[in-house]
Amino acid sequence: MKQDSPHQAVVPVLVPVPTETPYSYAVPDDMSVVAGSIVRVPLGPREIAAIVSDQPAGKVDARKLRPISAVFDCPPLSGESLRFIAWIAHYTMTPPGMVARMFLRAPAALDPEPPVDGIARTECMPDRMTAARGRVLEIAETGAGWTRPGLARAAGVSSSVIDGLRAQGVFEDIVLPPRPVVADPDPAFTQPDLTGDQVEAGRVLRCMAEQGGFGVCLLDGVTGSGKTEVYFEAVAAAIRQGRQVLILLPEIALTHAFLERFQDRFGAKPAEWHSDLPPRMRERVWRQVAENQVRVVAGARSALFLPFRDLGLIVVDEEHDPSYKQEDRVFYSARDMAVVRGHLGGHPVVLASATPSIESRYNAQQGRYRRVALSARFAEAALPVLDTVDLRRKPPARGGFLSPVLIDEIAKTWRRGEQSLLFLNRRGYAPLTLCRVCGHRFQCPDCSSWLVEHRFRGQLLCHQCGYAEPRPEACPSCGALDHLVACGPGVERIAEEVVSHFPEARSIVLSSDMAGGVRRLRLELEAIEKGEADIVIGTQLVAKGHNFPNLTLVGVVDADLGLANGDPRAAERTFQLLSQVTGRAGRTGKKSRGLLQTYQPDHPVMRAIVSGDWEAFYERETAERERAGLPPFGRLAGIIVSAATRAEAEGHARALRRAAPGDAGIVVLGPAEAPLSLVAGRYRFRLMVQGGLRADLQAFLRAMVKSAPSPRGSVRVQIDIDPQSFL
Repeated sequence: MKQDSPHQAVVPVLVPVPTETPYSYAVPDDMSVVAGSIVRVPLGPREIAAIVSDQPAGKVDARKLRPISAVFDCPPLSGESLRFIAWIAHYTMTPPGMVARMFLRAPAALDPEPPVDGIARTECMPDRMTAARGRVLEIAETGAGWTRPGLARAAGVSSSVIDGLRAQGVFEDIVLPPRPVVADPDPAFTQPDLTGDQVEAGRVLRCMAEQGGFGVCLLDGVTGSGKTEVYFEAVAAAIRQGRQVLILLPEIALTHAFLERFQDRFGAKPAEWHSDLPPRMRERVWRQVAENQVRVVAGARSALFLPFRDLGLIVVDEEHDPSYKQEDRVFYSARDMAVVRGHLGGHPVVLASATPSIESRYNAQQGRYRRVALSARFAEAALPVLDTVDLRRKPPARGGFLSPVLIDEIAKTWRRGEQSLLFLNRRGYAPLTLCRVCGHRFQCPDCSSWLVEHRFRGQLLCHQCGYAEPRPEACPSCGALDHLVACGPGVERIAEEVVSHFPEARSIVLSSDMAGGVRRLRLELEAIEKGEADIVIGTQLVAKGHNFPNLTLVGVVDADLGLANGDPRAAERTFQLLSQVTGRAGRTGKKSRGLLQTYQPDHPVMRAIVSGDWEAFYERETAERERAGLPPFGRLAGIIVSAATRAEAEGHARALRRAAPGDAGIVVLGPAEAPLSLVAGRYRFRLMVQGGLRADLQAFLRAMVKSAPSPRGSVRVQIDIDPQSFL
């Protein structure tokens, strides 16, 4: 057995486990590693992939350390990626190894893709020529190498024709490089048709990408103003310079239309990155991004952690969308981390939205971001005329949820051969099922939430943990038959009401939990775009930037829904969601209308949407935030303590509160039972830490956690810097 040399190098390695510091490993004499190298190291009884850190190694005798097992044959992570890992770990108070783990999401990609067997033309000629052989030889001249099936398909012949020519020496065997996951985009493939404000906005973004260097531009344009075509100008400029581009989208698995628009502009689709991607494709995308073969990636928030070699531009589309916030393991906002990655890498970032977050608007007002506004729709299409329907004066019929005003407008729209969209941000048939005899309510056994009836599936589901049970015929408490009643509407119930009013209309329900998954949703979205549905009933996924050319009426079934909680962002989110939903109407220039059913027509959110005075709404909400010291005028952190028993969770939460350091500029609120106090069998308590803009919340929280007792038993503590959800 080879004896370790006393002069072996020692390197720090980020292993994907929750430890605060890297582990030290010895580097064998015959091995070479650099900061960013991806290596295989022993950890306990197993071997795992890890990343060599750029931090200085501790002074440890290499003979006492376990050696690195192997270096993967893939490019090391860039210095930008290593700085990104360190920054996120410090800011979010996450162990660095857990952040590094997000860069290692495709372990099979760490080894090179296997070569592809191919054939190439030689100087030999076949013993006799046929029409089929002639086509093969003509096609073969257009490429340096082909796969046998690929050449056969291109020439329209059977594989036996190729095999016969190969046997005669007309083709020789070669090894082809792995096939690209997507073709290279061509920035000159189509010249964009920009008009009005778009021309100047496109010039600004193009200059940003050409000049390089860090900078953030807020592209603030009304729905249908052509923001995508404008930021494509920056994408084209980055491609011309040979740089890589990342485009973040909130619902990449559903945005088939975006991929088509990109292909129309650049002649090829971008590489996709999201959870619905097949594992083999994820591995190939990861590898080719690392090797700088992929020019553009369109992805969900996790695409931020792809190993880009030469990133030159990040675009965050729909930057206001709450789905950019991850609330599992590593708590982070992809929008904010995109800005951080741009700063660390020295390249521009574009934030695009029709309803920007208050933080982004404020940063633009303060001069930290450049704001580019698009105030008119493309081709001068008019925005929909918006009105509220006061449900106190014009209520729905008994047992229904659609007011007579909305039903009448749907009828008129249908008769004109145009489409209507009914929006309700509530999945399933009904949010609560109870027994009219004994009052029994169906509740999740593992969560403090009601079971939601999904009539299409015949099930009662928990939307927190996924628990499901069949919908019974009799009450499990008193045994009464046929006395279970659904309370409140979900999209399935609205669809049932639509059918009762318009039995001959073609209706369709769009919801993320419908059977068939993403593939079915994409097909249904395409069908709506083609006009194959008259009335669409959907949840918030219909607000994700889709373009339905024949849609001229949007009805919001319950505009008050998002305002019915104590979330300090409730007004902002409701405003954004309703503005995005109503903005689906009239995008191709047809006269359109939006109706908001509400019991609060005088609420500032309703008044702002109907009047179109968005500036007044932003001013009011910004002033409210400033008075309360909330972001962007202050800093927040949430602490979620959970455990298998209520006593454990509450006890540790109180111990944390007692351990808080004395700091006049930082306030600790709580602990209090979380609004969702039980999730997946774990009891939850929350504390809120609030400080000024200059407050060092991370140092405060580290001192607090260090002084408190260590979590024991089933207790788990999660820290959420800049929380977006307060449940």
